[in-house]
Amino acid sequence: MAGSSSEPSLPQTEADLTSLDTTTATLAGKAEPSTKKPRGRKRDSEPISSSAKRAKRATRGPRPSYAEESEEEQEEEVTQTTPKKGSASQNRKKSPTKRAVKVKAEAEAEEEVKGEEQDEEDGAAAKKTTRKRKTKEEKEAEMLPLAARTVGSKLFVGAHVSAAGGVQNAVTNSVHVGGNAFALFLKSQRKWANPPITSEAITMFKQQCNHHKFESNKHIVPHGSYLVNLAHTDPDRAQQAYDSFADDLSRCNQLGIQLYNFHPGNAASSTREAALHQLASQLNRSHQDPSSGAVLTLLETMAVPSGNTIGGTFDELAAVIALVADKSRVGVCLDTCHVFAAGHDLRTPAAFAGVMSEFDRVVGLAYLKALHVNDSKAPLGSGRDLHANIGTGFLGLRAFHNVMNDPRLQGLPMVLETPIDGPDPADPKKTVEDKGVWAREIKLLESLVGMDVEGEEFQRLDAELQERGRGERERVQDQVDRRGEKKSAKTKTKTTTTTKKKGAAAVKDMFAKAKPKKGKNEGSVGEDGGEESS
Repeated sequence: MAGSSSEPSLPQTEADLTSLDTTTATLAGKAEPSTKKPRGRKRDSEPISSSAKRAKRATRGPRPSYAEESEEEQEEEVTQTTPKKGSASQNRKKSPTKRAVKVKAEAEAEEEVKGEEQDEEDGAAAKKTTRKRKTKEEKEAEMLPLAARTVGSKLFVGAHVSAAGGVQNAVTNSVHVGGNAFALFLKSQRKWANPPITSEAITMFKQQCNHHKFESNKHIVPHGSYLVNLAHTDPDRAQQAYDSFADDLSRCNQLGIQLYNFHPGNAASSTREAALHQLASQLNRSHQDPSSGAVLTLLETMAVPSGNTIGGTFDELAAVIALVADKSRVGVCLDTCHVFAAGHDLRTPAAFAGVMSEFDRVVGLAYLKALHVNDSKAPLGSGRDLHANIGTGFLGLRAFHNVMNDPRLQGLPMVLETPIDGPDPADPKKTVEDKGVWAREIKLLESLVGMDVEGEEFQRLDAELQERGRGERERVQDQVDRRGEKKSAKTKTKTTTTTKKKGAAAVKDMFAKAKPKKGKNEGSVGEDGGEESS
């Protein structure tokens, strides 16, 4: 039945429809007006005339009637609500679209890149205009020897030269300074991993030695890496040190070099005795390696006679040699600066003779295979490894006169490790290498053979060189003195503290002895003076 249905009844007659329209209109009239602005395109702030509107429509073609009415209404709305000239709404800038922003950014970036490229081109052009190329004559002049090599001498003096660009270049670098012997690094001494030596470098090295008449098995003494410590007892560190050391010996063998100099290391990781045994064990291991050939491993004398450093005394060198199984594979390289800093005076003929006698007695002159000839910026026994140019340090020219005139040292390679950095003539704040220093020092050392130390020439040279190094000697002497004062004060304080502790302990011990001791069957005294049974 219709009356019982839950669905709403629909209008069935015309009267019902009329009533529905009336109700809808009434509800619509009561509804709140919408606050939403009418949609439409933005217009200019100035009113648009009717003729302009019609002309605009004509250009767009016919449009539906609802569109025309809507546009007219929108235009009227815009005209009525257009703000006055000068208002904030009118002066607000139109926000650019995302595409416009992107295009602008790309254009700016492109301009920036072009600007940078132009700057680089301008900079390169400026460099090209300011860089002065070396002429052919200048390049040829650089290749010319700074000093001619002495022919027929029984003394083989040279320097520790660069092997940059390949070991073969060390030969020509030695010839450049007039050397008859030289040292070099076979690889970078400041890193563990190095590429293997190439067959081309080996061939060229041997060719250069033959061409310039260098006896590679006698007068070339490569220097070991500063990183290697064969005395280290930690298994990993020991293996790392051995691998680098053995690699150098293999390189020597491939190049035909028979002498290899290295620092003995230190005992920082263990006791001194254990470190010496470890060092000798590593040497024995390397000597048994076929890749090392018959290369002699030379222990270098060190500047510090105490502390953790190994090799500061002749006794330690002798102790290591005694532990080496194959004595034909071990030797010593004596550094004049180091032994002087360690306390061995070389300055007078008598002092020099005494040092050589001591070395022969403790180590044996038969083990002396090479020398490093360096003066010392630090005084005798300072324990400081500071190389100075020949004649300018505390050793002085007299010490090197003793060295050069000792017939027992003839035939041994004598290698300079003196500083060659000096002020740049173009910029005094900078330093530049002057390999001419080595060329002059080689000639100076060779000239000392047979020179009269009481003669005018020697006296003049000695005075000039000592004056040249006076400022540096005074500076280092002051450092050594202040360090000695601090050490002395520290020792005095420590001694005073120890004495006070001993005094306090003595007083305490005295009172302890004065106190009566109890026997096993001895009772203690009671308050009334009688004995108490235990």
